[in-house]
Amino acid sequence: MRRADLQLSLQFADPTLRPLLPRHSVQRWLCAALDAPAEITVRFVADEEGRQLNHDFRAKDHATNVLTFDYQHAPVVVADLVLATGVLQREAAELGLPVADHAAHLLVHGALHAQGLDHEDDAEAEAMEARETAILLGLGLHDPYAR
Repeated sequence: MRRADLQLSLQFADPTLRPLLPRHSVQRWLCAALDAPAEITVRFVADEEGRQLNHDFRAKDHATNVLTFDYQHAPVVVADLVLATGVLQREAAELGLPVADHAAHLLVHGALHAQGLDHEDDAEAEAMEARETAILLGLGLHDPYAR
């Protein structure tokens, strides 16, 4: 997909990761995961805002790495992706990955959710993980599911 097919609003409510996540990189990662034109807002938030959103919309009282709010799948994908910066940084450290590489994975994961993919059962999870792996390897990044 061409970058022109993606209307991206990039927001840093928590500016901690702004220097590590330039707009052109975020666009590149999202475009690699999209099969249709898209209007996506990506918002990097502190863990408290992430926790509140996860509580309000998923009834889970903790911050999660990425939340996808998908509003439309076709003909244009319309979604908001919210990433909690503290969770992202902790997970990257635990995985021994650069923060930007883990952010790329989470953005790809969120973009696939925005297009209707899910991982509620084993078959869906296997298909989604295979797609994420192919996209990330195509970007020259790691296989997030390498065992």
